[in-house]
Amino acid sequence: MADDTSIFIGASRKPDDSYQRAEQLLLQYGNRHGLVTGATGTGKTVTLQILAEGFSNAGVPVFCADIKGDLSGIAMMGTAQDFLVKRAEQIKLDPYDFQEFPVIFWDLFGEQGHPIRATVSEMGPLLLSRLMNLTEAQEGIMNIAFRLADEEGLLLLDMKDLQALLANIAERADEIGSRYGNVTKPSVGAIQRTLLVLEQQGAAHFFGEPALRISDIMRTTRDGRGAISVLAADKLMMNPRLYATFLLWLMSELFEVLPEVGDPDKPKLVFFFDEAHLLFDEAPKVLVDRVEQVVRLIRSKGVGVYFVTQNPLDIPEKVLAQLGNRVQHALRAYTPREQQAVKTAAETFRPNPDFDCSTAITQLATGEALVSMLEAKGVPSMVQRTLIRPPSSRLGPITPDERRKLIQESPVAGQYDQVVDRESAFEMLQKKAREAQDAEEQARQAGSGGSRWTIPGFGNDDPAPQSGSRRTPAPRPSNRQTVAEAAIKSVVRSVGSSVGRAIVRGILGSLSRGR
Repeated sequence: MADDTSIFIGASRKPDDSYQRAEQLLLQYGNRHGLVTGATGTGKTVTLQILAEGFSNAGVPVFCADIKGDLSGIAMMGTAQDFLVKRAEQIKLDPYDFQEFPVIFWDLFGEQGHPIRATVSEMGPLLLSRLMNLTEAQEGIMNIAFRLADEEGLLLLDMKDLQALLANIAERADEIGSRYGNVTKPSVGAIQRTLLVLEQQGAAHFFGEPALRISDIMRTTRDGRGAISVLAADKLMMNPRLYATFLLWLMSELFEVLPEVGDPDKPKLVFFFDEAHLLFDEAPKVLVDRVEQVVRLIRSKGVGVYFVTQNPLDIPEKVLAQLGNRVQHALRAYTPREQQAVKTAAETFRPNPDFDCSTAITQLATGEALVSMLEAKGVPSMVQRTLIRPPSSRLGPITPDERRKLIQESPVAGQYDQVVDRESAFEMLQKKAREAQDAEEQARQAGSGGSRWTIPGFGNDDPAPQSGSRRTPAPRPSNRQTVAEAAIKSVVRSVGSSVGRAIVRGILGSLSRGR
C-alpha cells in the first residue's frame, strides 16, 4: 500500500490474472509530469480522481478541470458499493476507507464556483491572439497595442480597456505606423469584431479584477491535506479555445510566480489538464514550442503537469517526451489512425515480456490500464497490466445544494464575488480625449479673438471699422494640429517613461507578477 512517499495506484496482474504487486507513484517524481489516456468510458476520470485523492492526502494541492461534472464527487465521502468493494478485495486494498476531500470549486462564469479572473495584461498578446485566432498581421497589431500600453502607462485590465486602446490606435494609425510599422484601420476593426464575438461567448467574465491569486490554489488544510481546486468546465467547453487558453495562462502564471525548488520530496502543486488535445488543435508552432518550454522548465518549480486525453497522438512529441508517469486505458483500433495511436502508445512504454503491449491496449476492461511510473533514479518501470484502485470519495457528481453549501463554506468565500473596476486604460483614454477636446476648444476660441457673448445694440458689439480700414478675415479652419494638441500628444507619449517602473514579460508574453 501507499506510504508517506508514494500514492497507491492499483495492483498489477500476472499472466494468469492473479495478483502480482502494488503499483505506486513515487511522490519525489510527481513533478516529472504524466499522461492519462484512453477512449471514452474506459475510466480516465476515476484515474484522475484517485490521483487527486492521493496527492491531497500527501499534502500536495491539486488543480483540475471537471468536464462532465463527475469529478465534483471528490468533495463528498464515498459509500460502499458491491463493485467497489470487490475491486478493493482484488487489489488487496485493506482497509478500504472512505473520506471526503477539501475542495474549492471555481468557475470562469461564477455560476458553479468562485469566479476566476485574469487581467488582459497578464494574459499577454500571444495568448490573446491564440484565443482570438488572429492572423499574423492582426497579431502584430496586438503586440503593438501591448507595447503602447507599456509605454504610455495604460493599465489593460478588462475587455473595455483593450477595446478603448484599439480604438485609440485606429485614430492614431499614421503616427503609430511610422514608429512600429504599418497599422491599418481594417485590421484593427477586424480585431474589434473578434473581441465582440469573444465577449458574447462569455470571455468578458474572465477578464477583470480581482484577479486570481496563485496562493489560493496552493492551499493546505489544518490537518495537512492539499486543497483540490475543481474548475467547473461543462459550460466552458462550449468555447474550447477559451478553456485551453485559460489553462495555458494558469501554467504560465505558475511558472512566473513560483521559485526554483529543484527536486523536492513531493510536488508543490499538481495540475491536471483534461481534454488536453484542445490545447494543441490548430496551434501555431510558436505556441507549441512555448508549451513545451513551460512544461520542461516548470518541473524545477515543483509543479507536476498531467495531461488527460483520449489519444496519445493528441500530444506533440516534444511535450510527450517530458511525461514520465503514464497510465494507458483501453483504446479502440477500428481505423488506420486509431491503429497508429495504439502502436504509438505501446512504443512509449518499457516493454514487458509477459504480454504484447499493442494487443493488451485493445483488450483492457473498464477500470484497467497499462501503468508505468518512474522508479528509483527516475527510470520508467516496466509496463504492467493494472487494476486501478477504487476511489475513497463519492463516485459521481454532487447535488446543486451540496455544491452551494461547499461554496459558502469555502476558505475563499466572498473574496472574488464582487468585480472591482478601478481606473485603467478605458478611463485614462477617455480623460485624455476630453482634455484634448478642451484644449482644442480653448485654442479655437483664442484664435477667434475671445469667447465673449455679444448682443447687438447692448454695447458689446465690435467697433465699426474706421473709414478706409479693412476687416480682418475670419481664420480658415486648418487640418493641422494646434500647439495644444501637439503638446498633449507629446505628454501622452512620455507617460510611459514617467511611470517609473519597468514591465517585464514572461515566457508566454504575460506580465510578470514581480512588479
